[in-house]
Amino acid sequence: MKKTTLVVMAAGIGSRFGGGIKQLEPVGPSGEIIMDYSIHDALEAGFNKVVFIIRKDLEKDLREVIGNRMEKIVETAYAFQEVDELPAGFIKPEGRTKPWGTGQAILACKDIVKEPFAVINADDYYGKEAFVKVHDYLVEEHPASDRMEFCMAGFHLGNTLSENGGVTRGVCSVDDAQHLTKVTETKNIVKTPEGAAVQGEDGSLTPLEASCPVSMNMWGFSTEIFDVLEHGFAEFLGNLADPMKGEYLIPTVVDQLIRSGRANVTVLESKDKWFGVTYKEDKPLVVESFRALIDAGVYKERLFG
Repeated sequence: MKKTTLVVMAAGIGSRFGGGIKQLEPVGPSGEIIMDYSIHDALEAGFNKVVFIIRKDLEKDLREVIGNRMEKIVETAYAFQEVDELPAGFIKPEGRTKPWGTGQAILACKDIVKEPFAVINADDYYGKEAFVKVHDYLVEEHPASDRMEFCMAGFHLGNTLSENGGVTRGVCSVDDAQHLTKVTETKNIVKTPEGAAVQGEDGSLTPLEASCPVSMNMWGFSTEIFDVLEHGFAEFLGNLADPMKGEYLIPTVVDQLIRSGRANVTVLESKDKWFGVTYKEDKPLVVESFRALIDAGVYKERLFG
């Protein structure tokens, strides 16, 4: 079986586990957190290695909450994303405390991941279909090309909305070959009786098609992405506009690769419903949704064991 890795971006998790940290709120009947379900679905789809991207101060806690259990099931490794891990010639701006975004997160895996890999957020539930499609894409042979060949899971916008307020989504434009042509980060998308809309500050609503594809930060990459990220991170830091809040983000890197003709990104449609705890009020619905999946036989009462 060809080796493929699941990379879980968890460096944004708060330093206090338990009450108040949404990524580690139990949502399953046996205390499972969302990451448990994502890893379960990835293993079922054929992934055979898991890498957690975390901060060094979270290692002990994350191992206790999920890492130690996963090490008994699958090859597991840890990569560390730190605010002061910078290319030669750069120093951390005084007062900067947060890491540099998803681009830096994936770059932290460079010496650990040597095979095709998928990237996900720690606090999003993606469903089974996307893991199968991304895994199958990563193990397929692709026609020889002068472009890098990557993929992205594209979810229907209407399946990714919260009942409790606006969300930010990467709204995707896709050509006839199902290649991504643009990702537009769109804020304050709300659920409406007709489907979805962008809500302006004045309360106005601009409709969006509920079926339009959106990015939920689930990507499939070859290791070619690491050199791109390494070069791009230095360039980003050299042109840093906001030393306190600036972020080096995967969608921005991917967009640049597409625009420059250096990469094709195939959008793989998933019709599964996304779950996430964007708002505290979302948790009961997420718990209820997992309960329904268990009752339908999609998952066991106890996920592992």
